Amino acid sequence: QILSEYLAMKGYQSFLFRDGNEGLSAFKAQTYDCCLLDVMMPKMDGFEVCKALSSNDKTRLTPIIMVTALNSTSDIEKGFEAGAFDYIKKPFNRVELLARIKAALRFNETNKLYLELEKINTFSSTVKKTNHEIKQPLTLINLSVTALKRELDSVVFDKNSAVKRIEFIESAVKDILNVMSSMLNIKEPEVKEFLDNLKANQFKIGAETQSLEQPL
Repeated sequence: QILSEYLAMKGYQSFLFRDGNEGLSAFKAQTYDCCLLDVMMPKMDGFEVCKALSSNDKTRLTPIIMVTALNSTSDIEKGFEAGAFDYIKKPFNRVELLARIKAALRFNETNKLYLELEKINTFSSTVKKTNHEIKQPLTLINLSVTALKRELDSVVFDKNSAVKRIEFIESAVKDILNVMSSMLNIKEPEVKEFLDNLKANQFKIGAETQSLEQPL
């Protein structure tokens, strides 16, 4: 509660949850920019909650800061393996905690920008591919129409040849309609591989943070 009031003074809106289950339910219903997660909680400990959030596609990129009194290397490593972005030991310095929260929020915003860029790039590639798939049947239509005009202008009209040209045009039109239909089925570009790469980089950042805090 004290921490929540301090964050409110600094201009941040925060939400408190009594245990891990309540927190997970809240994350399913709403999107949050950052998660401050206490390791010692009733029902589910912080490691379990962190792992659950990190394995969910909706919350996997939400930066999680573990707040813990545990300070052994194995506990810190366990937190990063569960998917934590950062950790801070109790009792913590408010200035340090705020700095870590700001870093997590910047990381979250960067992820969002990269994700939107990847969606745009993926969609752009799809459009280019579609353009190529449409270009071929359009060329066939153009050639068939040109041939039909030439046959209509000729002295002897070959009906069988004209019918064949029309069939070519019909086939090309069907190909174009199929391509357009597949375009309509695109709801959102596939970015799973990109998400996996982002998550891998998040683990790397966490590991580097850990190594910096180890005594020399």
